[in-house]
Amino acid sequence: MRLPPLMKEIETLGITGDPDGEVRSICYHSRQCEKDSLFVAIPGLKTDGHEFIDDALARGARFIIHERDFAPPAGVTAIRVRDSRQVLGRLGRNFFGHPSASLCLIAVVGTNGKTTVAYLLEAILRAAGHSVGILGTVNYRYDEKRFPAPNTTPESFEMQRILREMGDHGVTHVVAEVSSHAIDLRRVDDCAFDLGIFTNLTQDHLDYHRTMENYFQAKSRFFTEVLPGGKKNSPRRMILNGDDPWGQRIIRDVAGGRLTYGLENPCDVTATPFRLSLGGIEANIRLEAIQFDIASPLMGRFNLYNILAAAAAARAIAIPKEAIRNGIARLSQVPGRLEKVSAAGQPAVFVDYAHTDDALRRVLQNLSAFRTERIITVFGCGGDRDRGKRPLMGEAATAYSDLTIVTSDNPRTEDPLEIIREIETGIRAPKFSDIAGLERHPRQRGYLVLPDRREAIAAAIGLSGTADIVLIAGKGHEDYQIIGSRKVPFDDRAIAREKLKLWQTGREGS
Repeated sequence: MRLPPLMKEIETLGITGDPDGEVRSICYHSRQCEKDSLFVAIPGLKTDGHEFIDDALARGARFIIHERDFAPPAGVTAIRVRDSRQVLGRLGRNFFGHPSASLCLIAVVGTNGKTTVAYLLEAILRAAGHSVGILGTVNYRYDEKRFPAPNTTPESFEMQRILREMGDHGVTHVVAEVSSHAIDLRRVDDCAFDLGIFTNLTQDHLDYHRTMENYFQAKSRFFTEVLPGGKKNSPRRMILNGDDPWGQRIIRDVAGGRLTYGLENPCDVTATPFRLSLGGIEANIRLEAIQFDIASPLMGRFNLYNILAAAAAARAIAIPKEAIRNGIARLSQVPGRLEKVSAAGQPAVFVDYAHTDDALRRVLQNLSAFRTERIITVFGCGGDRDRGKRPLMGEAATAYSDLTIVTSDNPRTEDPLEIIREIETGIRAPKFSDIAGLERHPRQRGYLVLPDRREAIAAAIGLSGTADIVLIAGKGHEDYQIIGSRKVPFDDRAIAREKLKLWQTGREGS
């Protein structure tokens, strides 16, 4: 593409060199540059792209987008801008022909529930006969293609590239989990969204946002700026949780067509009556003027909220109620979201991605409703992330569990034992010194520290009885553990199934 159409609607502070050259490709990592590339130098959180301009030039780049002083060598075009990160998304939109303009693009925004709502909408839209693409935490996918997800929401240029690829392969509807980082770093500013769903807001990512108000403002910005900036005129483009206090702020403060959903306050979309069990959810969904019964294999009150969010979104884009009902019924499981890994006759063992105190509390509250014996919880906290939630997660786990085993999660560059010590500051339950002490008092509530996660999972299952519930929380669908700067293979689900086989063998042999 020639430079003038590529720079359409991009404000520049000055151009040095040929303003009408031919750009072969666009890159923001210098190692991806080739002959006649345009390199975007972005000041990052850890490194500054301006330090890699020479490397980009050595690899063949001939166009440089920059914020800081740069004197280009002969034959190189330098374009100075105020915010190169913001420009990257606009370049992607122009380079790939504004792909979201011809797609129905739906964003799911919030702390918890984004992945499940995306899976539910995927099932509903497919039941309605649409071709669906998903961008989310588990993976990026469309048709039968699956791609690893380095971020919940792709970088802005990659977002435009993937949307173009999806559109070119016949995808009509795309559901994107949109993270607070993505909104704050302007990854989705140049996407035209038809609909935005707000699930909830609870403490997370304060290592980045610093305060809950900053965190909320990042989420809210999607509804105040990004959604209207796409210039699509859906009559009801906001789907908001009317029971969540932060959702209520958006309802009060943000103008525009919307549908609200909830179980406690008067909302446009609700469920009454409903029944929750270990077998799933049965409910009568009330969608404005229509109502219908649904049955879902998903468990718990929080998943009923996720169902209401997906149903409201489907209603807003005129999906028939039969497709909504059928899609909800067809989704049997979401990877790593209260995913049951045990069989009949074994303890009920679940793996869940809950990595905030609110998510952990909600999962345990729901499991508590189905308990007949003990609840045993295994969890840890990630390193190099929001430290403030560690004691809160310790308090939440021990408040709802008979036995809590505190272990390592993804320690990254932190000392796992120091992370565990910070978790323990929120715990008010008695501590067992070792497994032997716990075995001597099997009915005493308390907690145990086992830093090795494999050992912790083995202990939880080994100590459990047939009627017990075991929750392994924090990593969910992840099939790795991050130790230092290394990713090592580690899948909670696979390890739990392995230990359940040993549990079964031990019972059969006794």
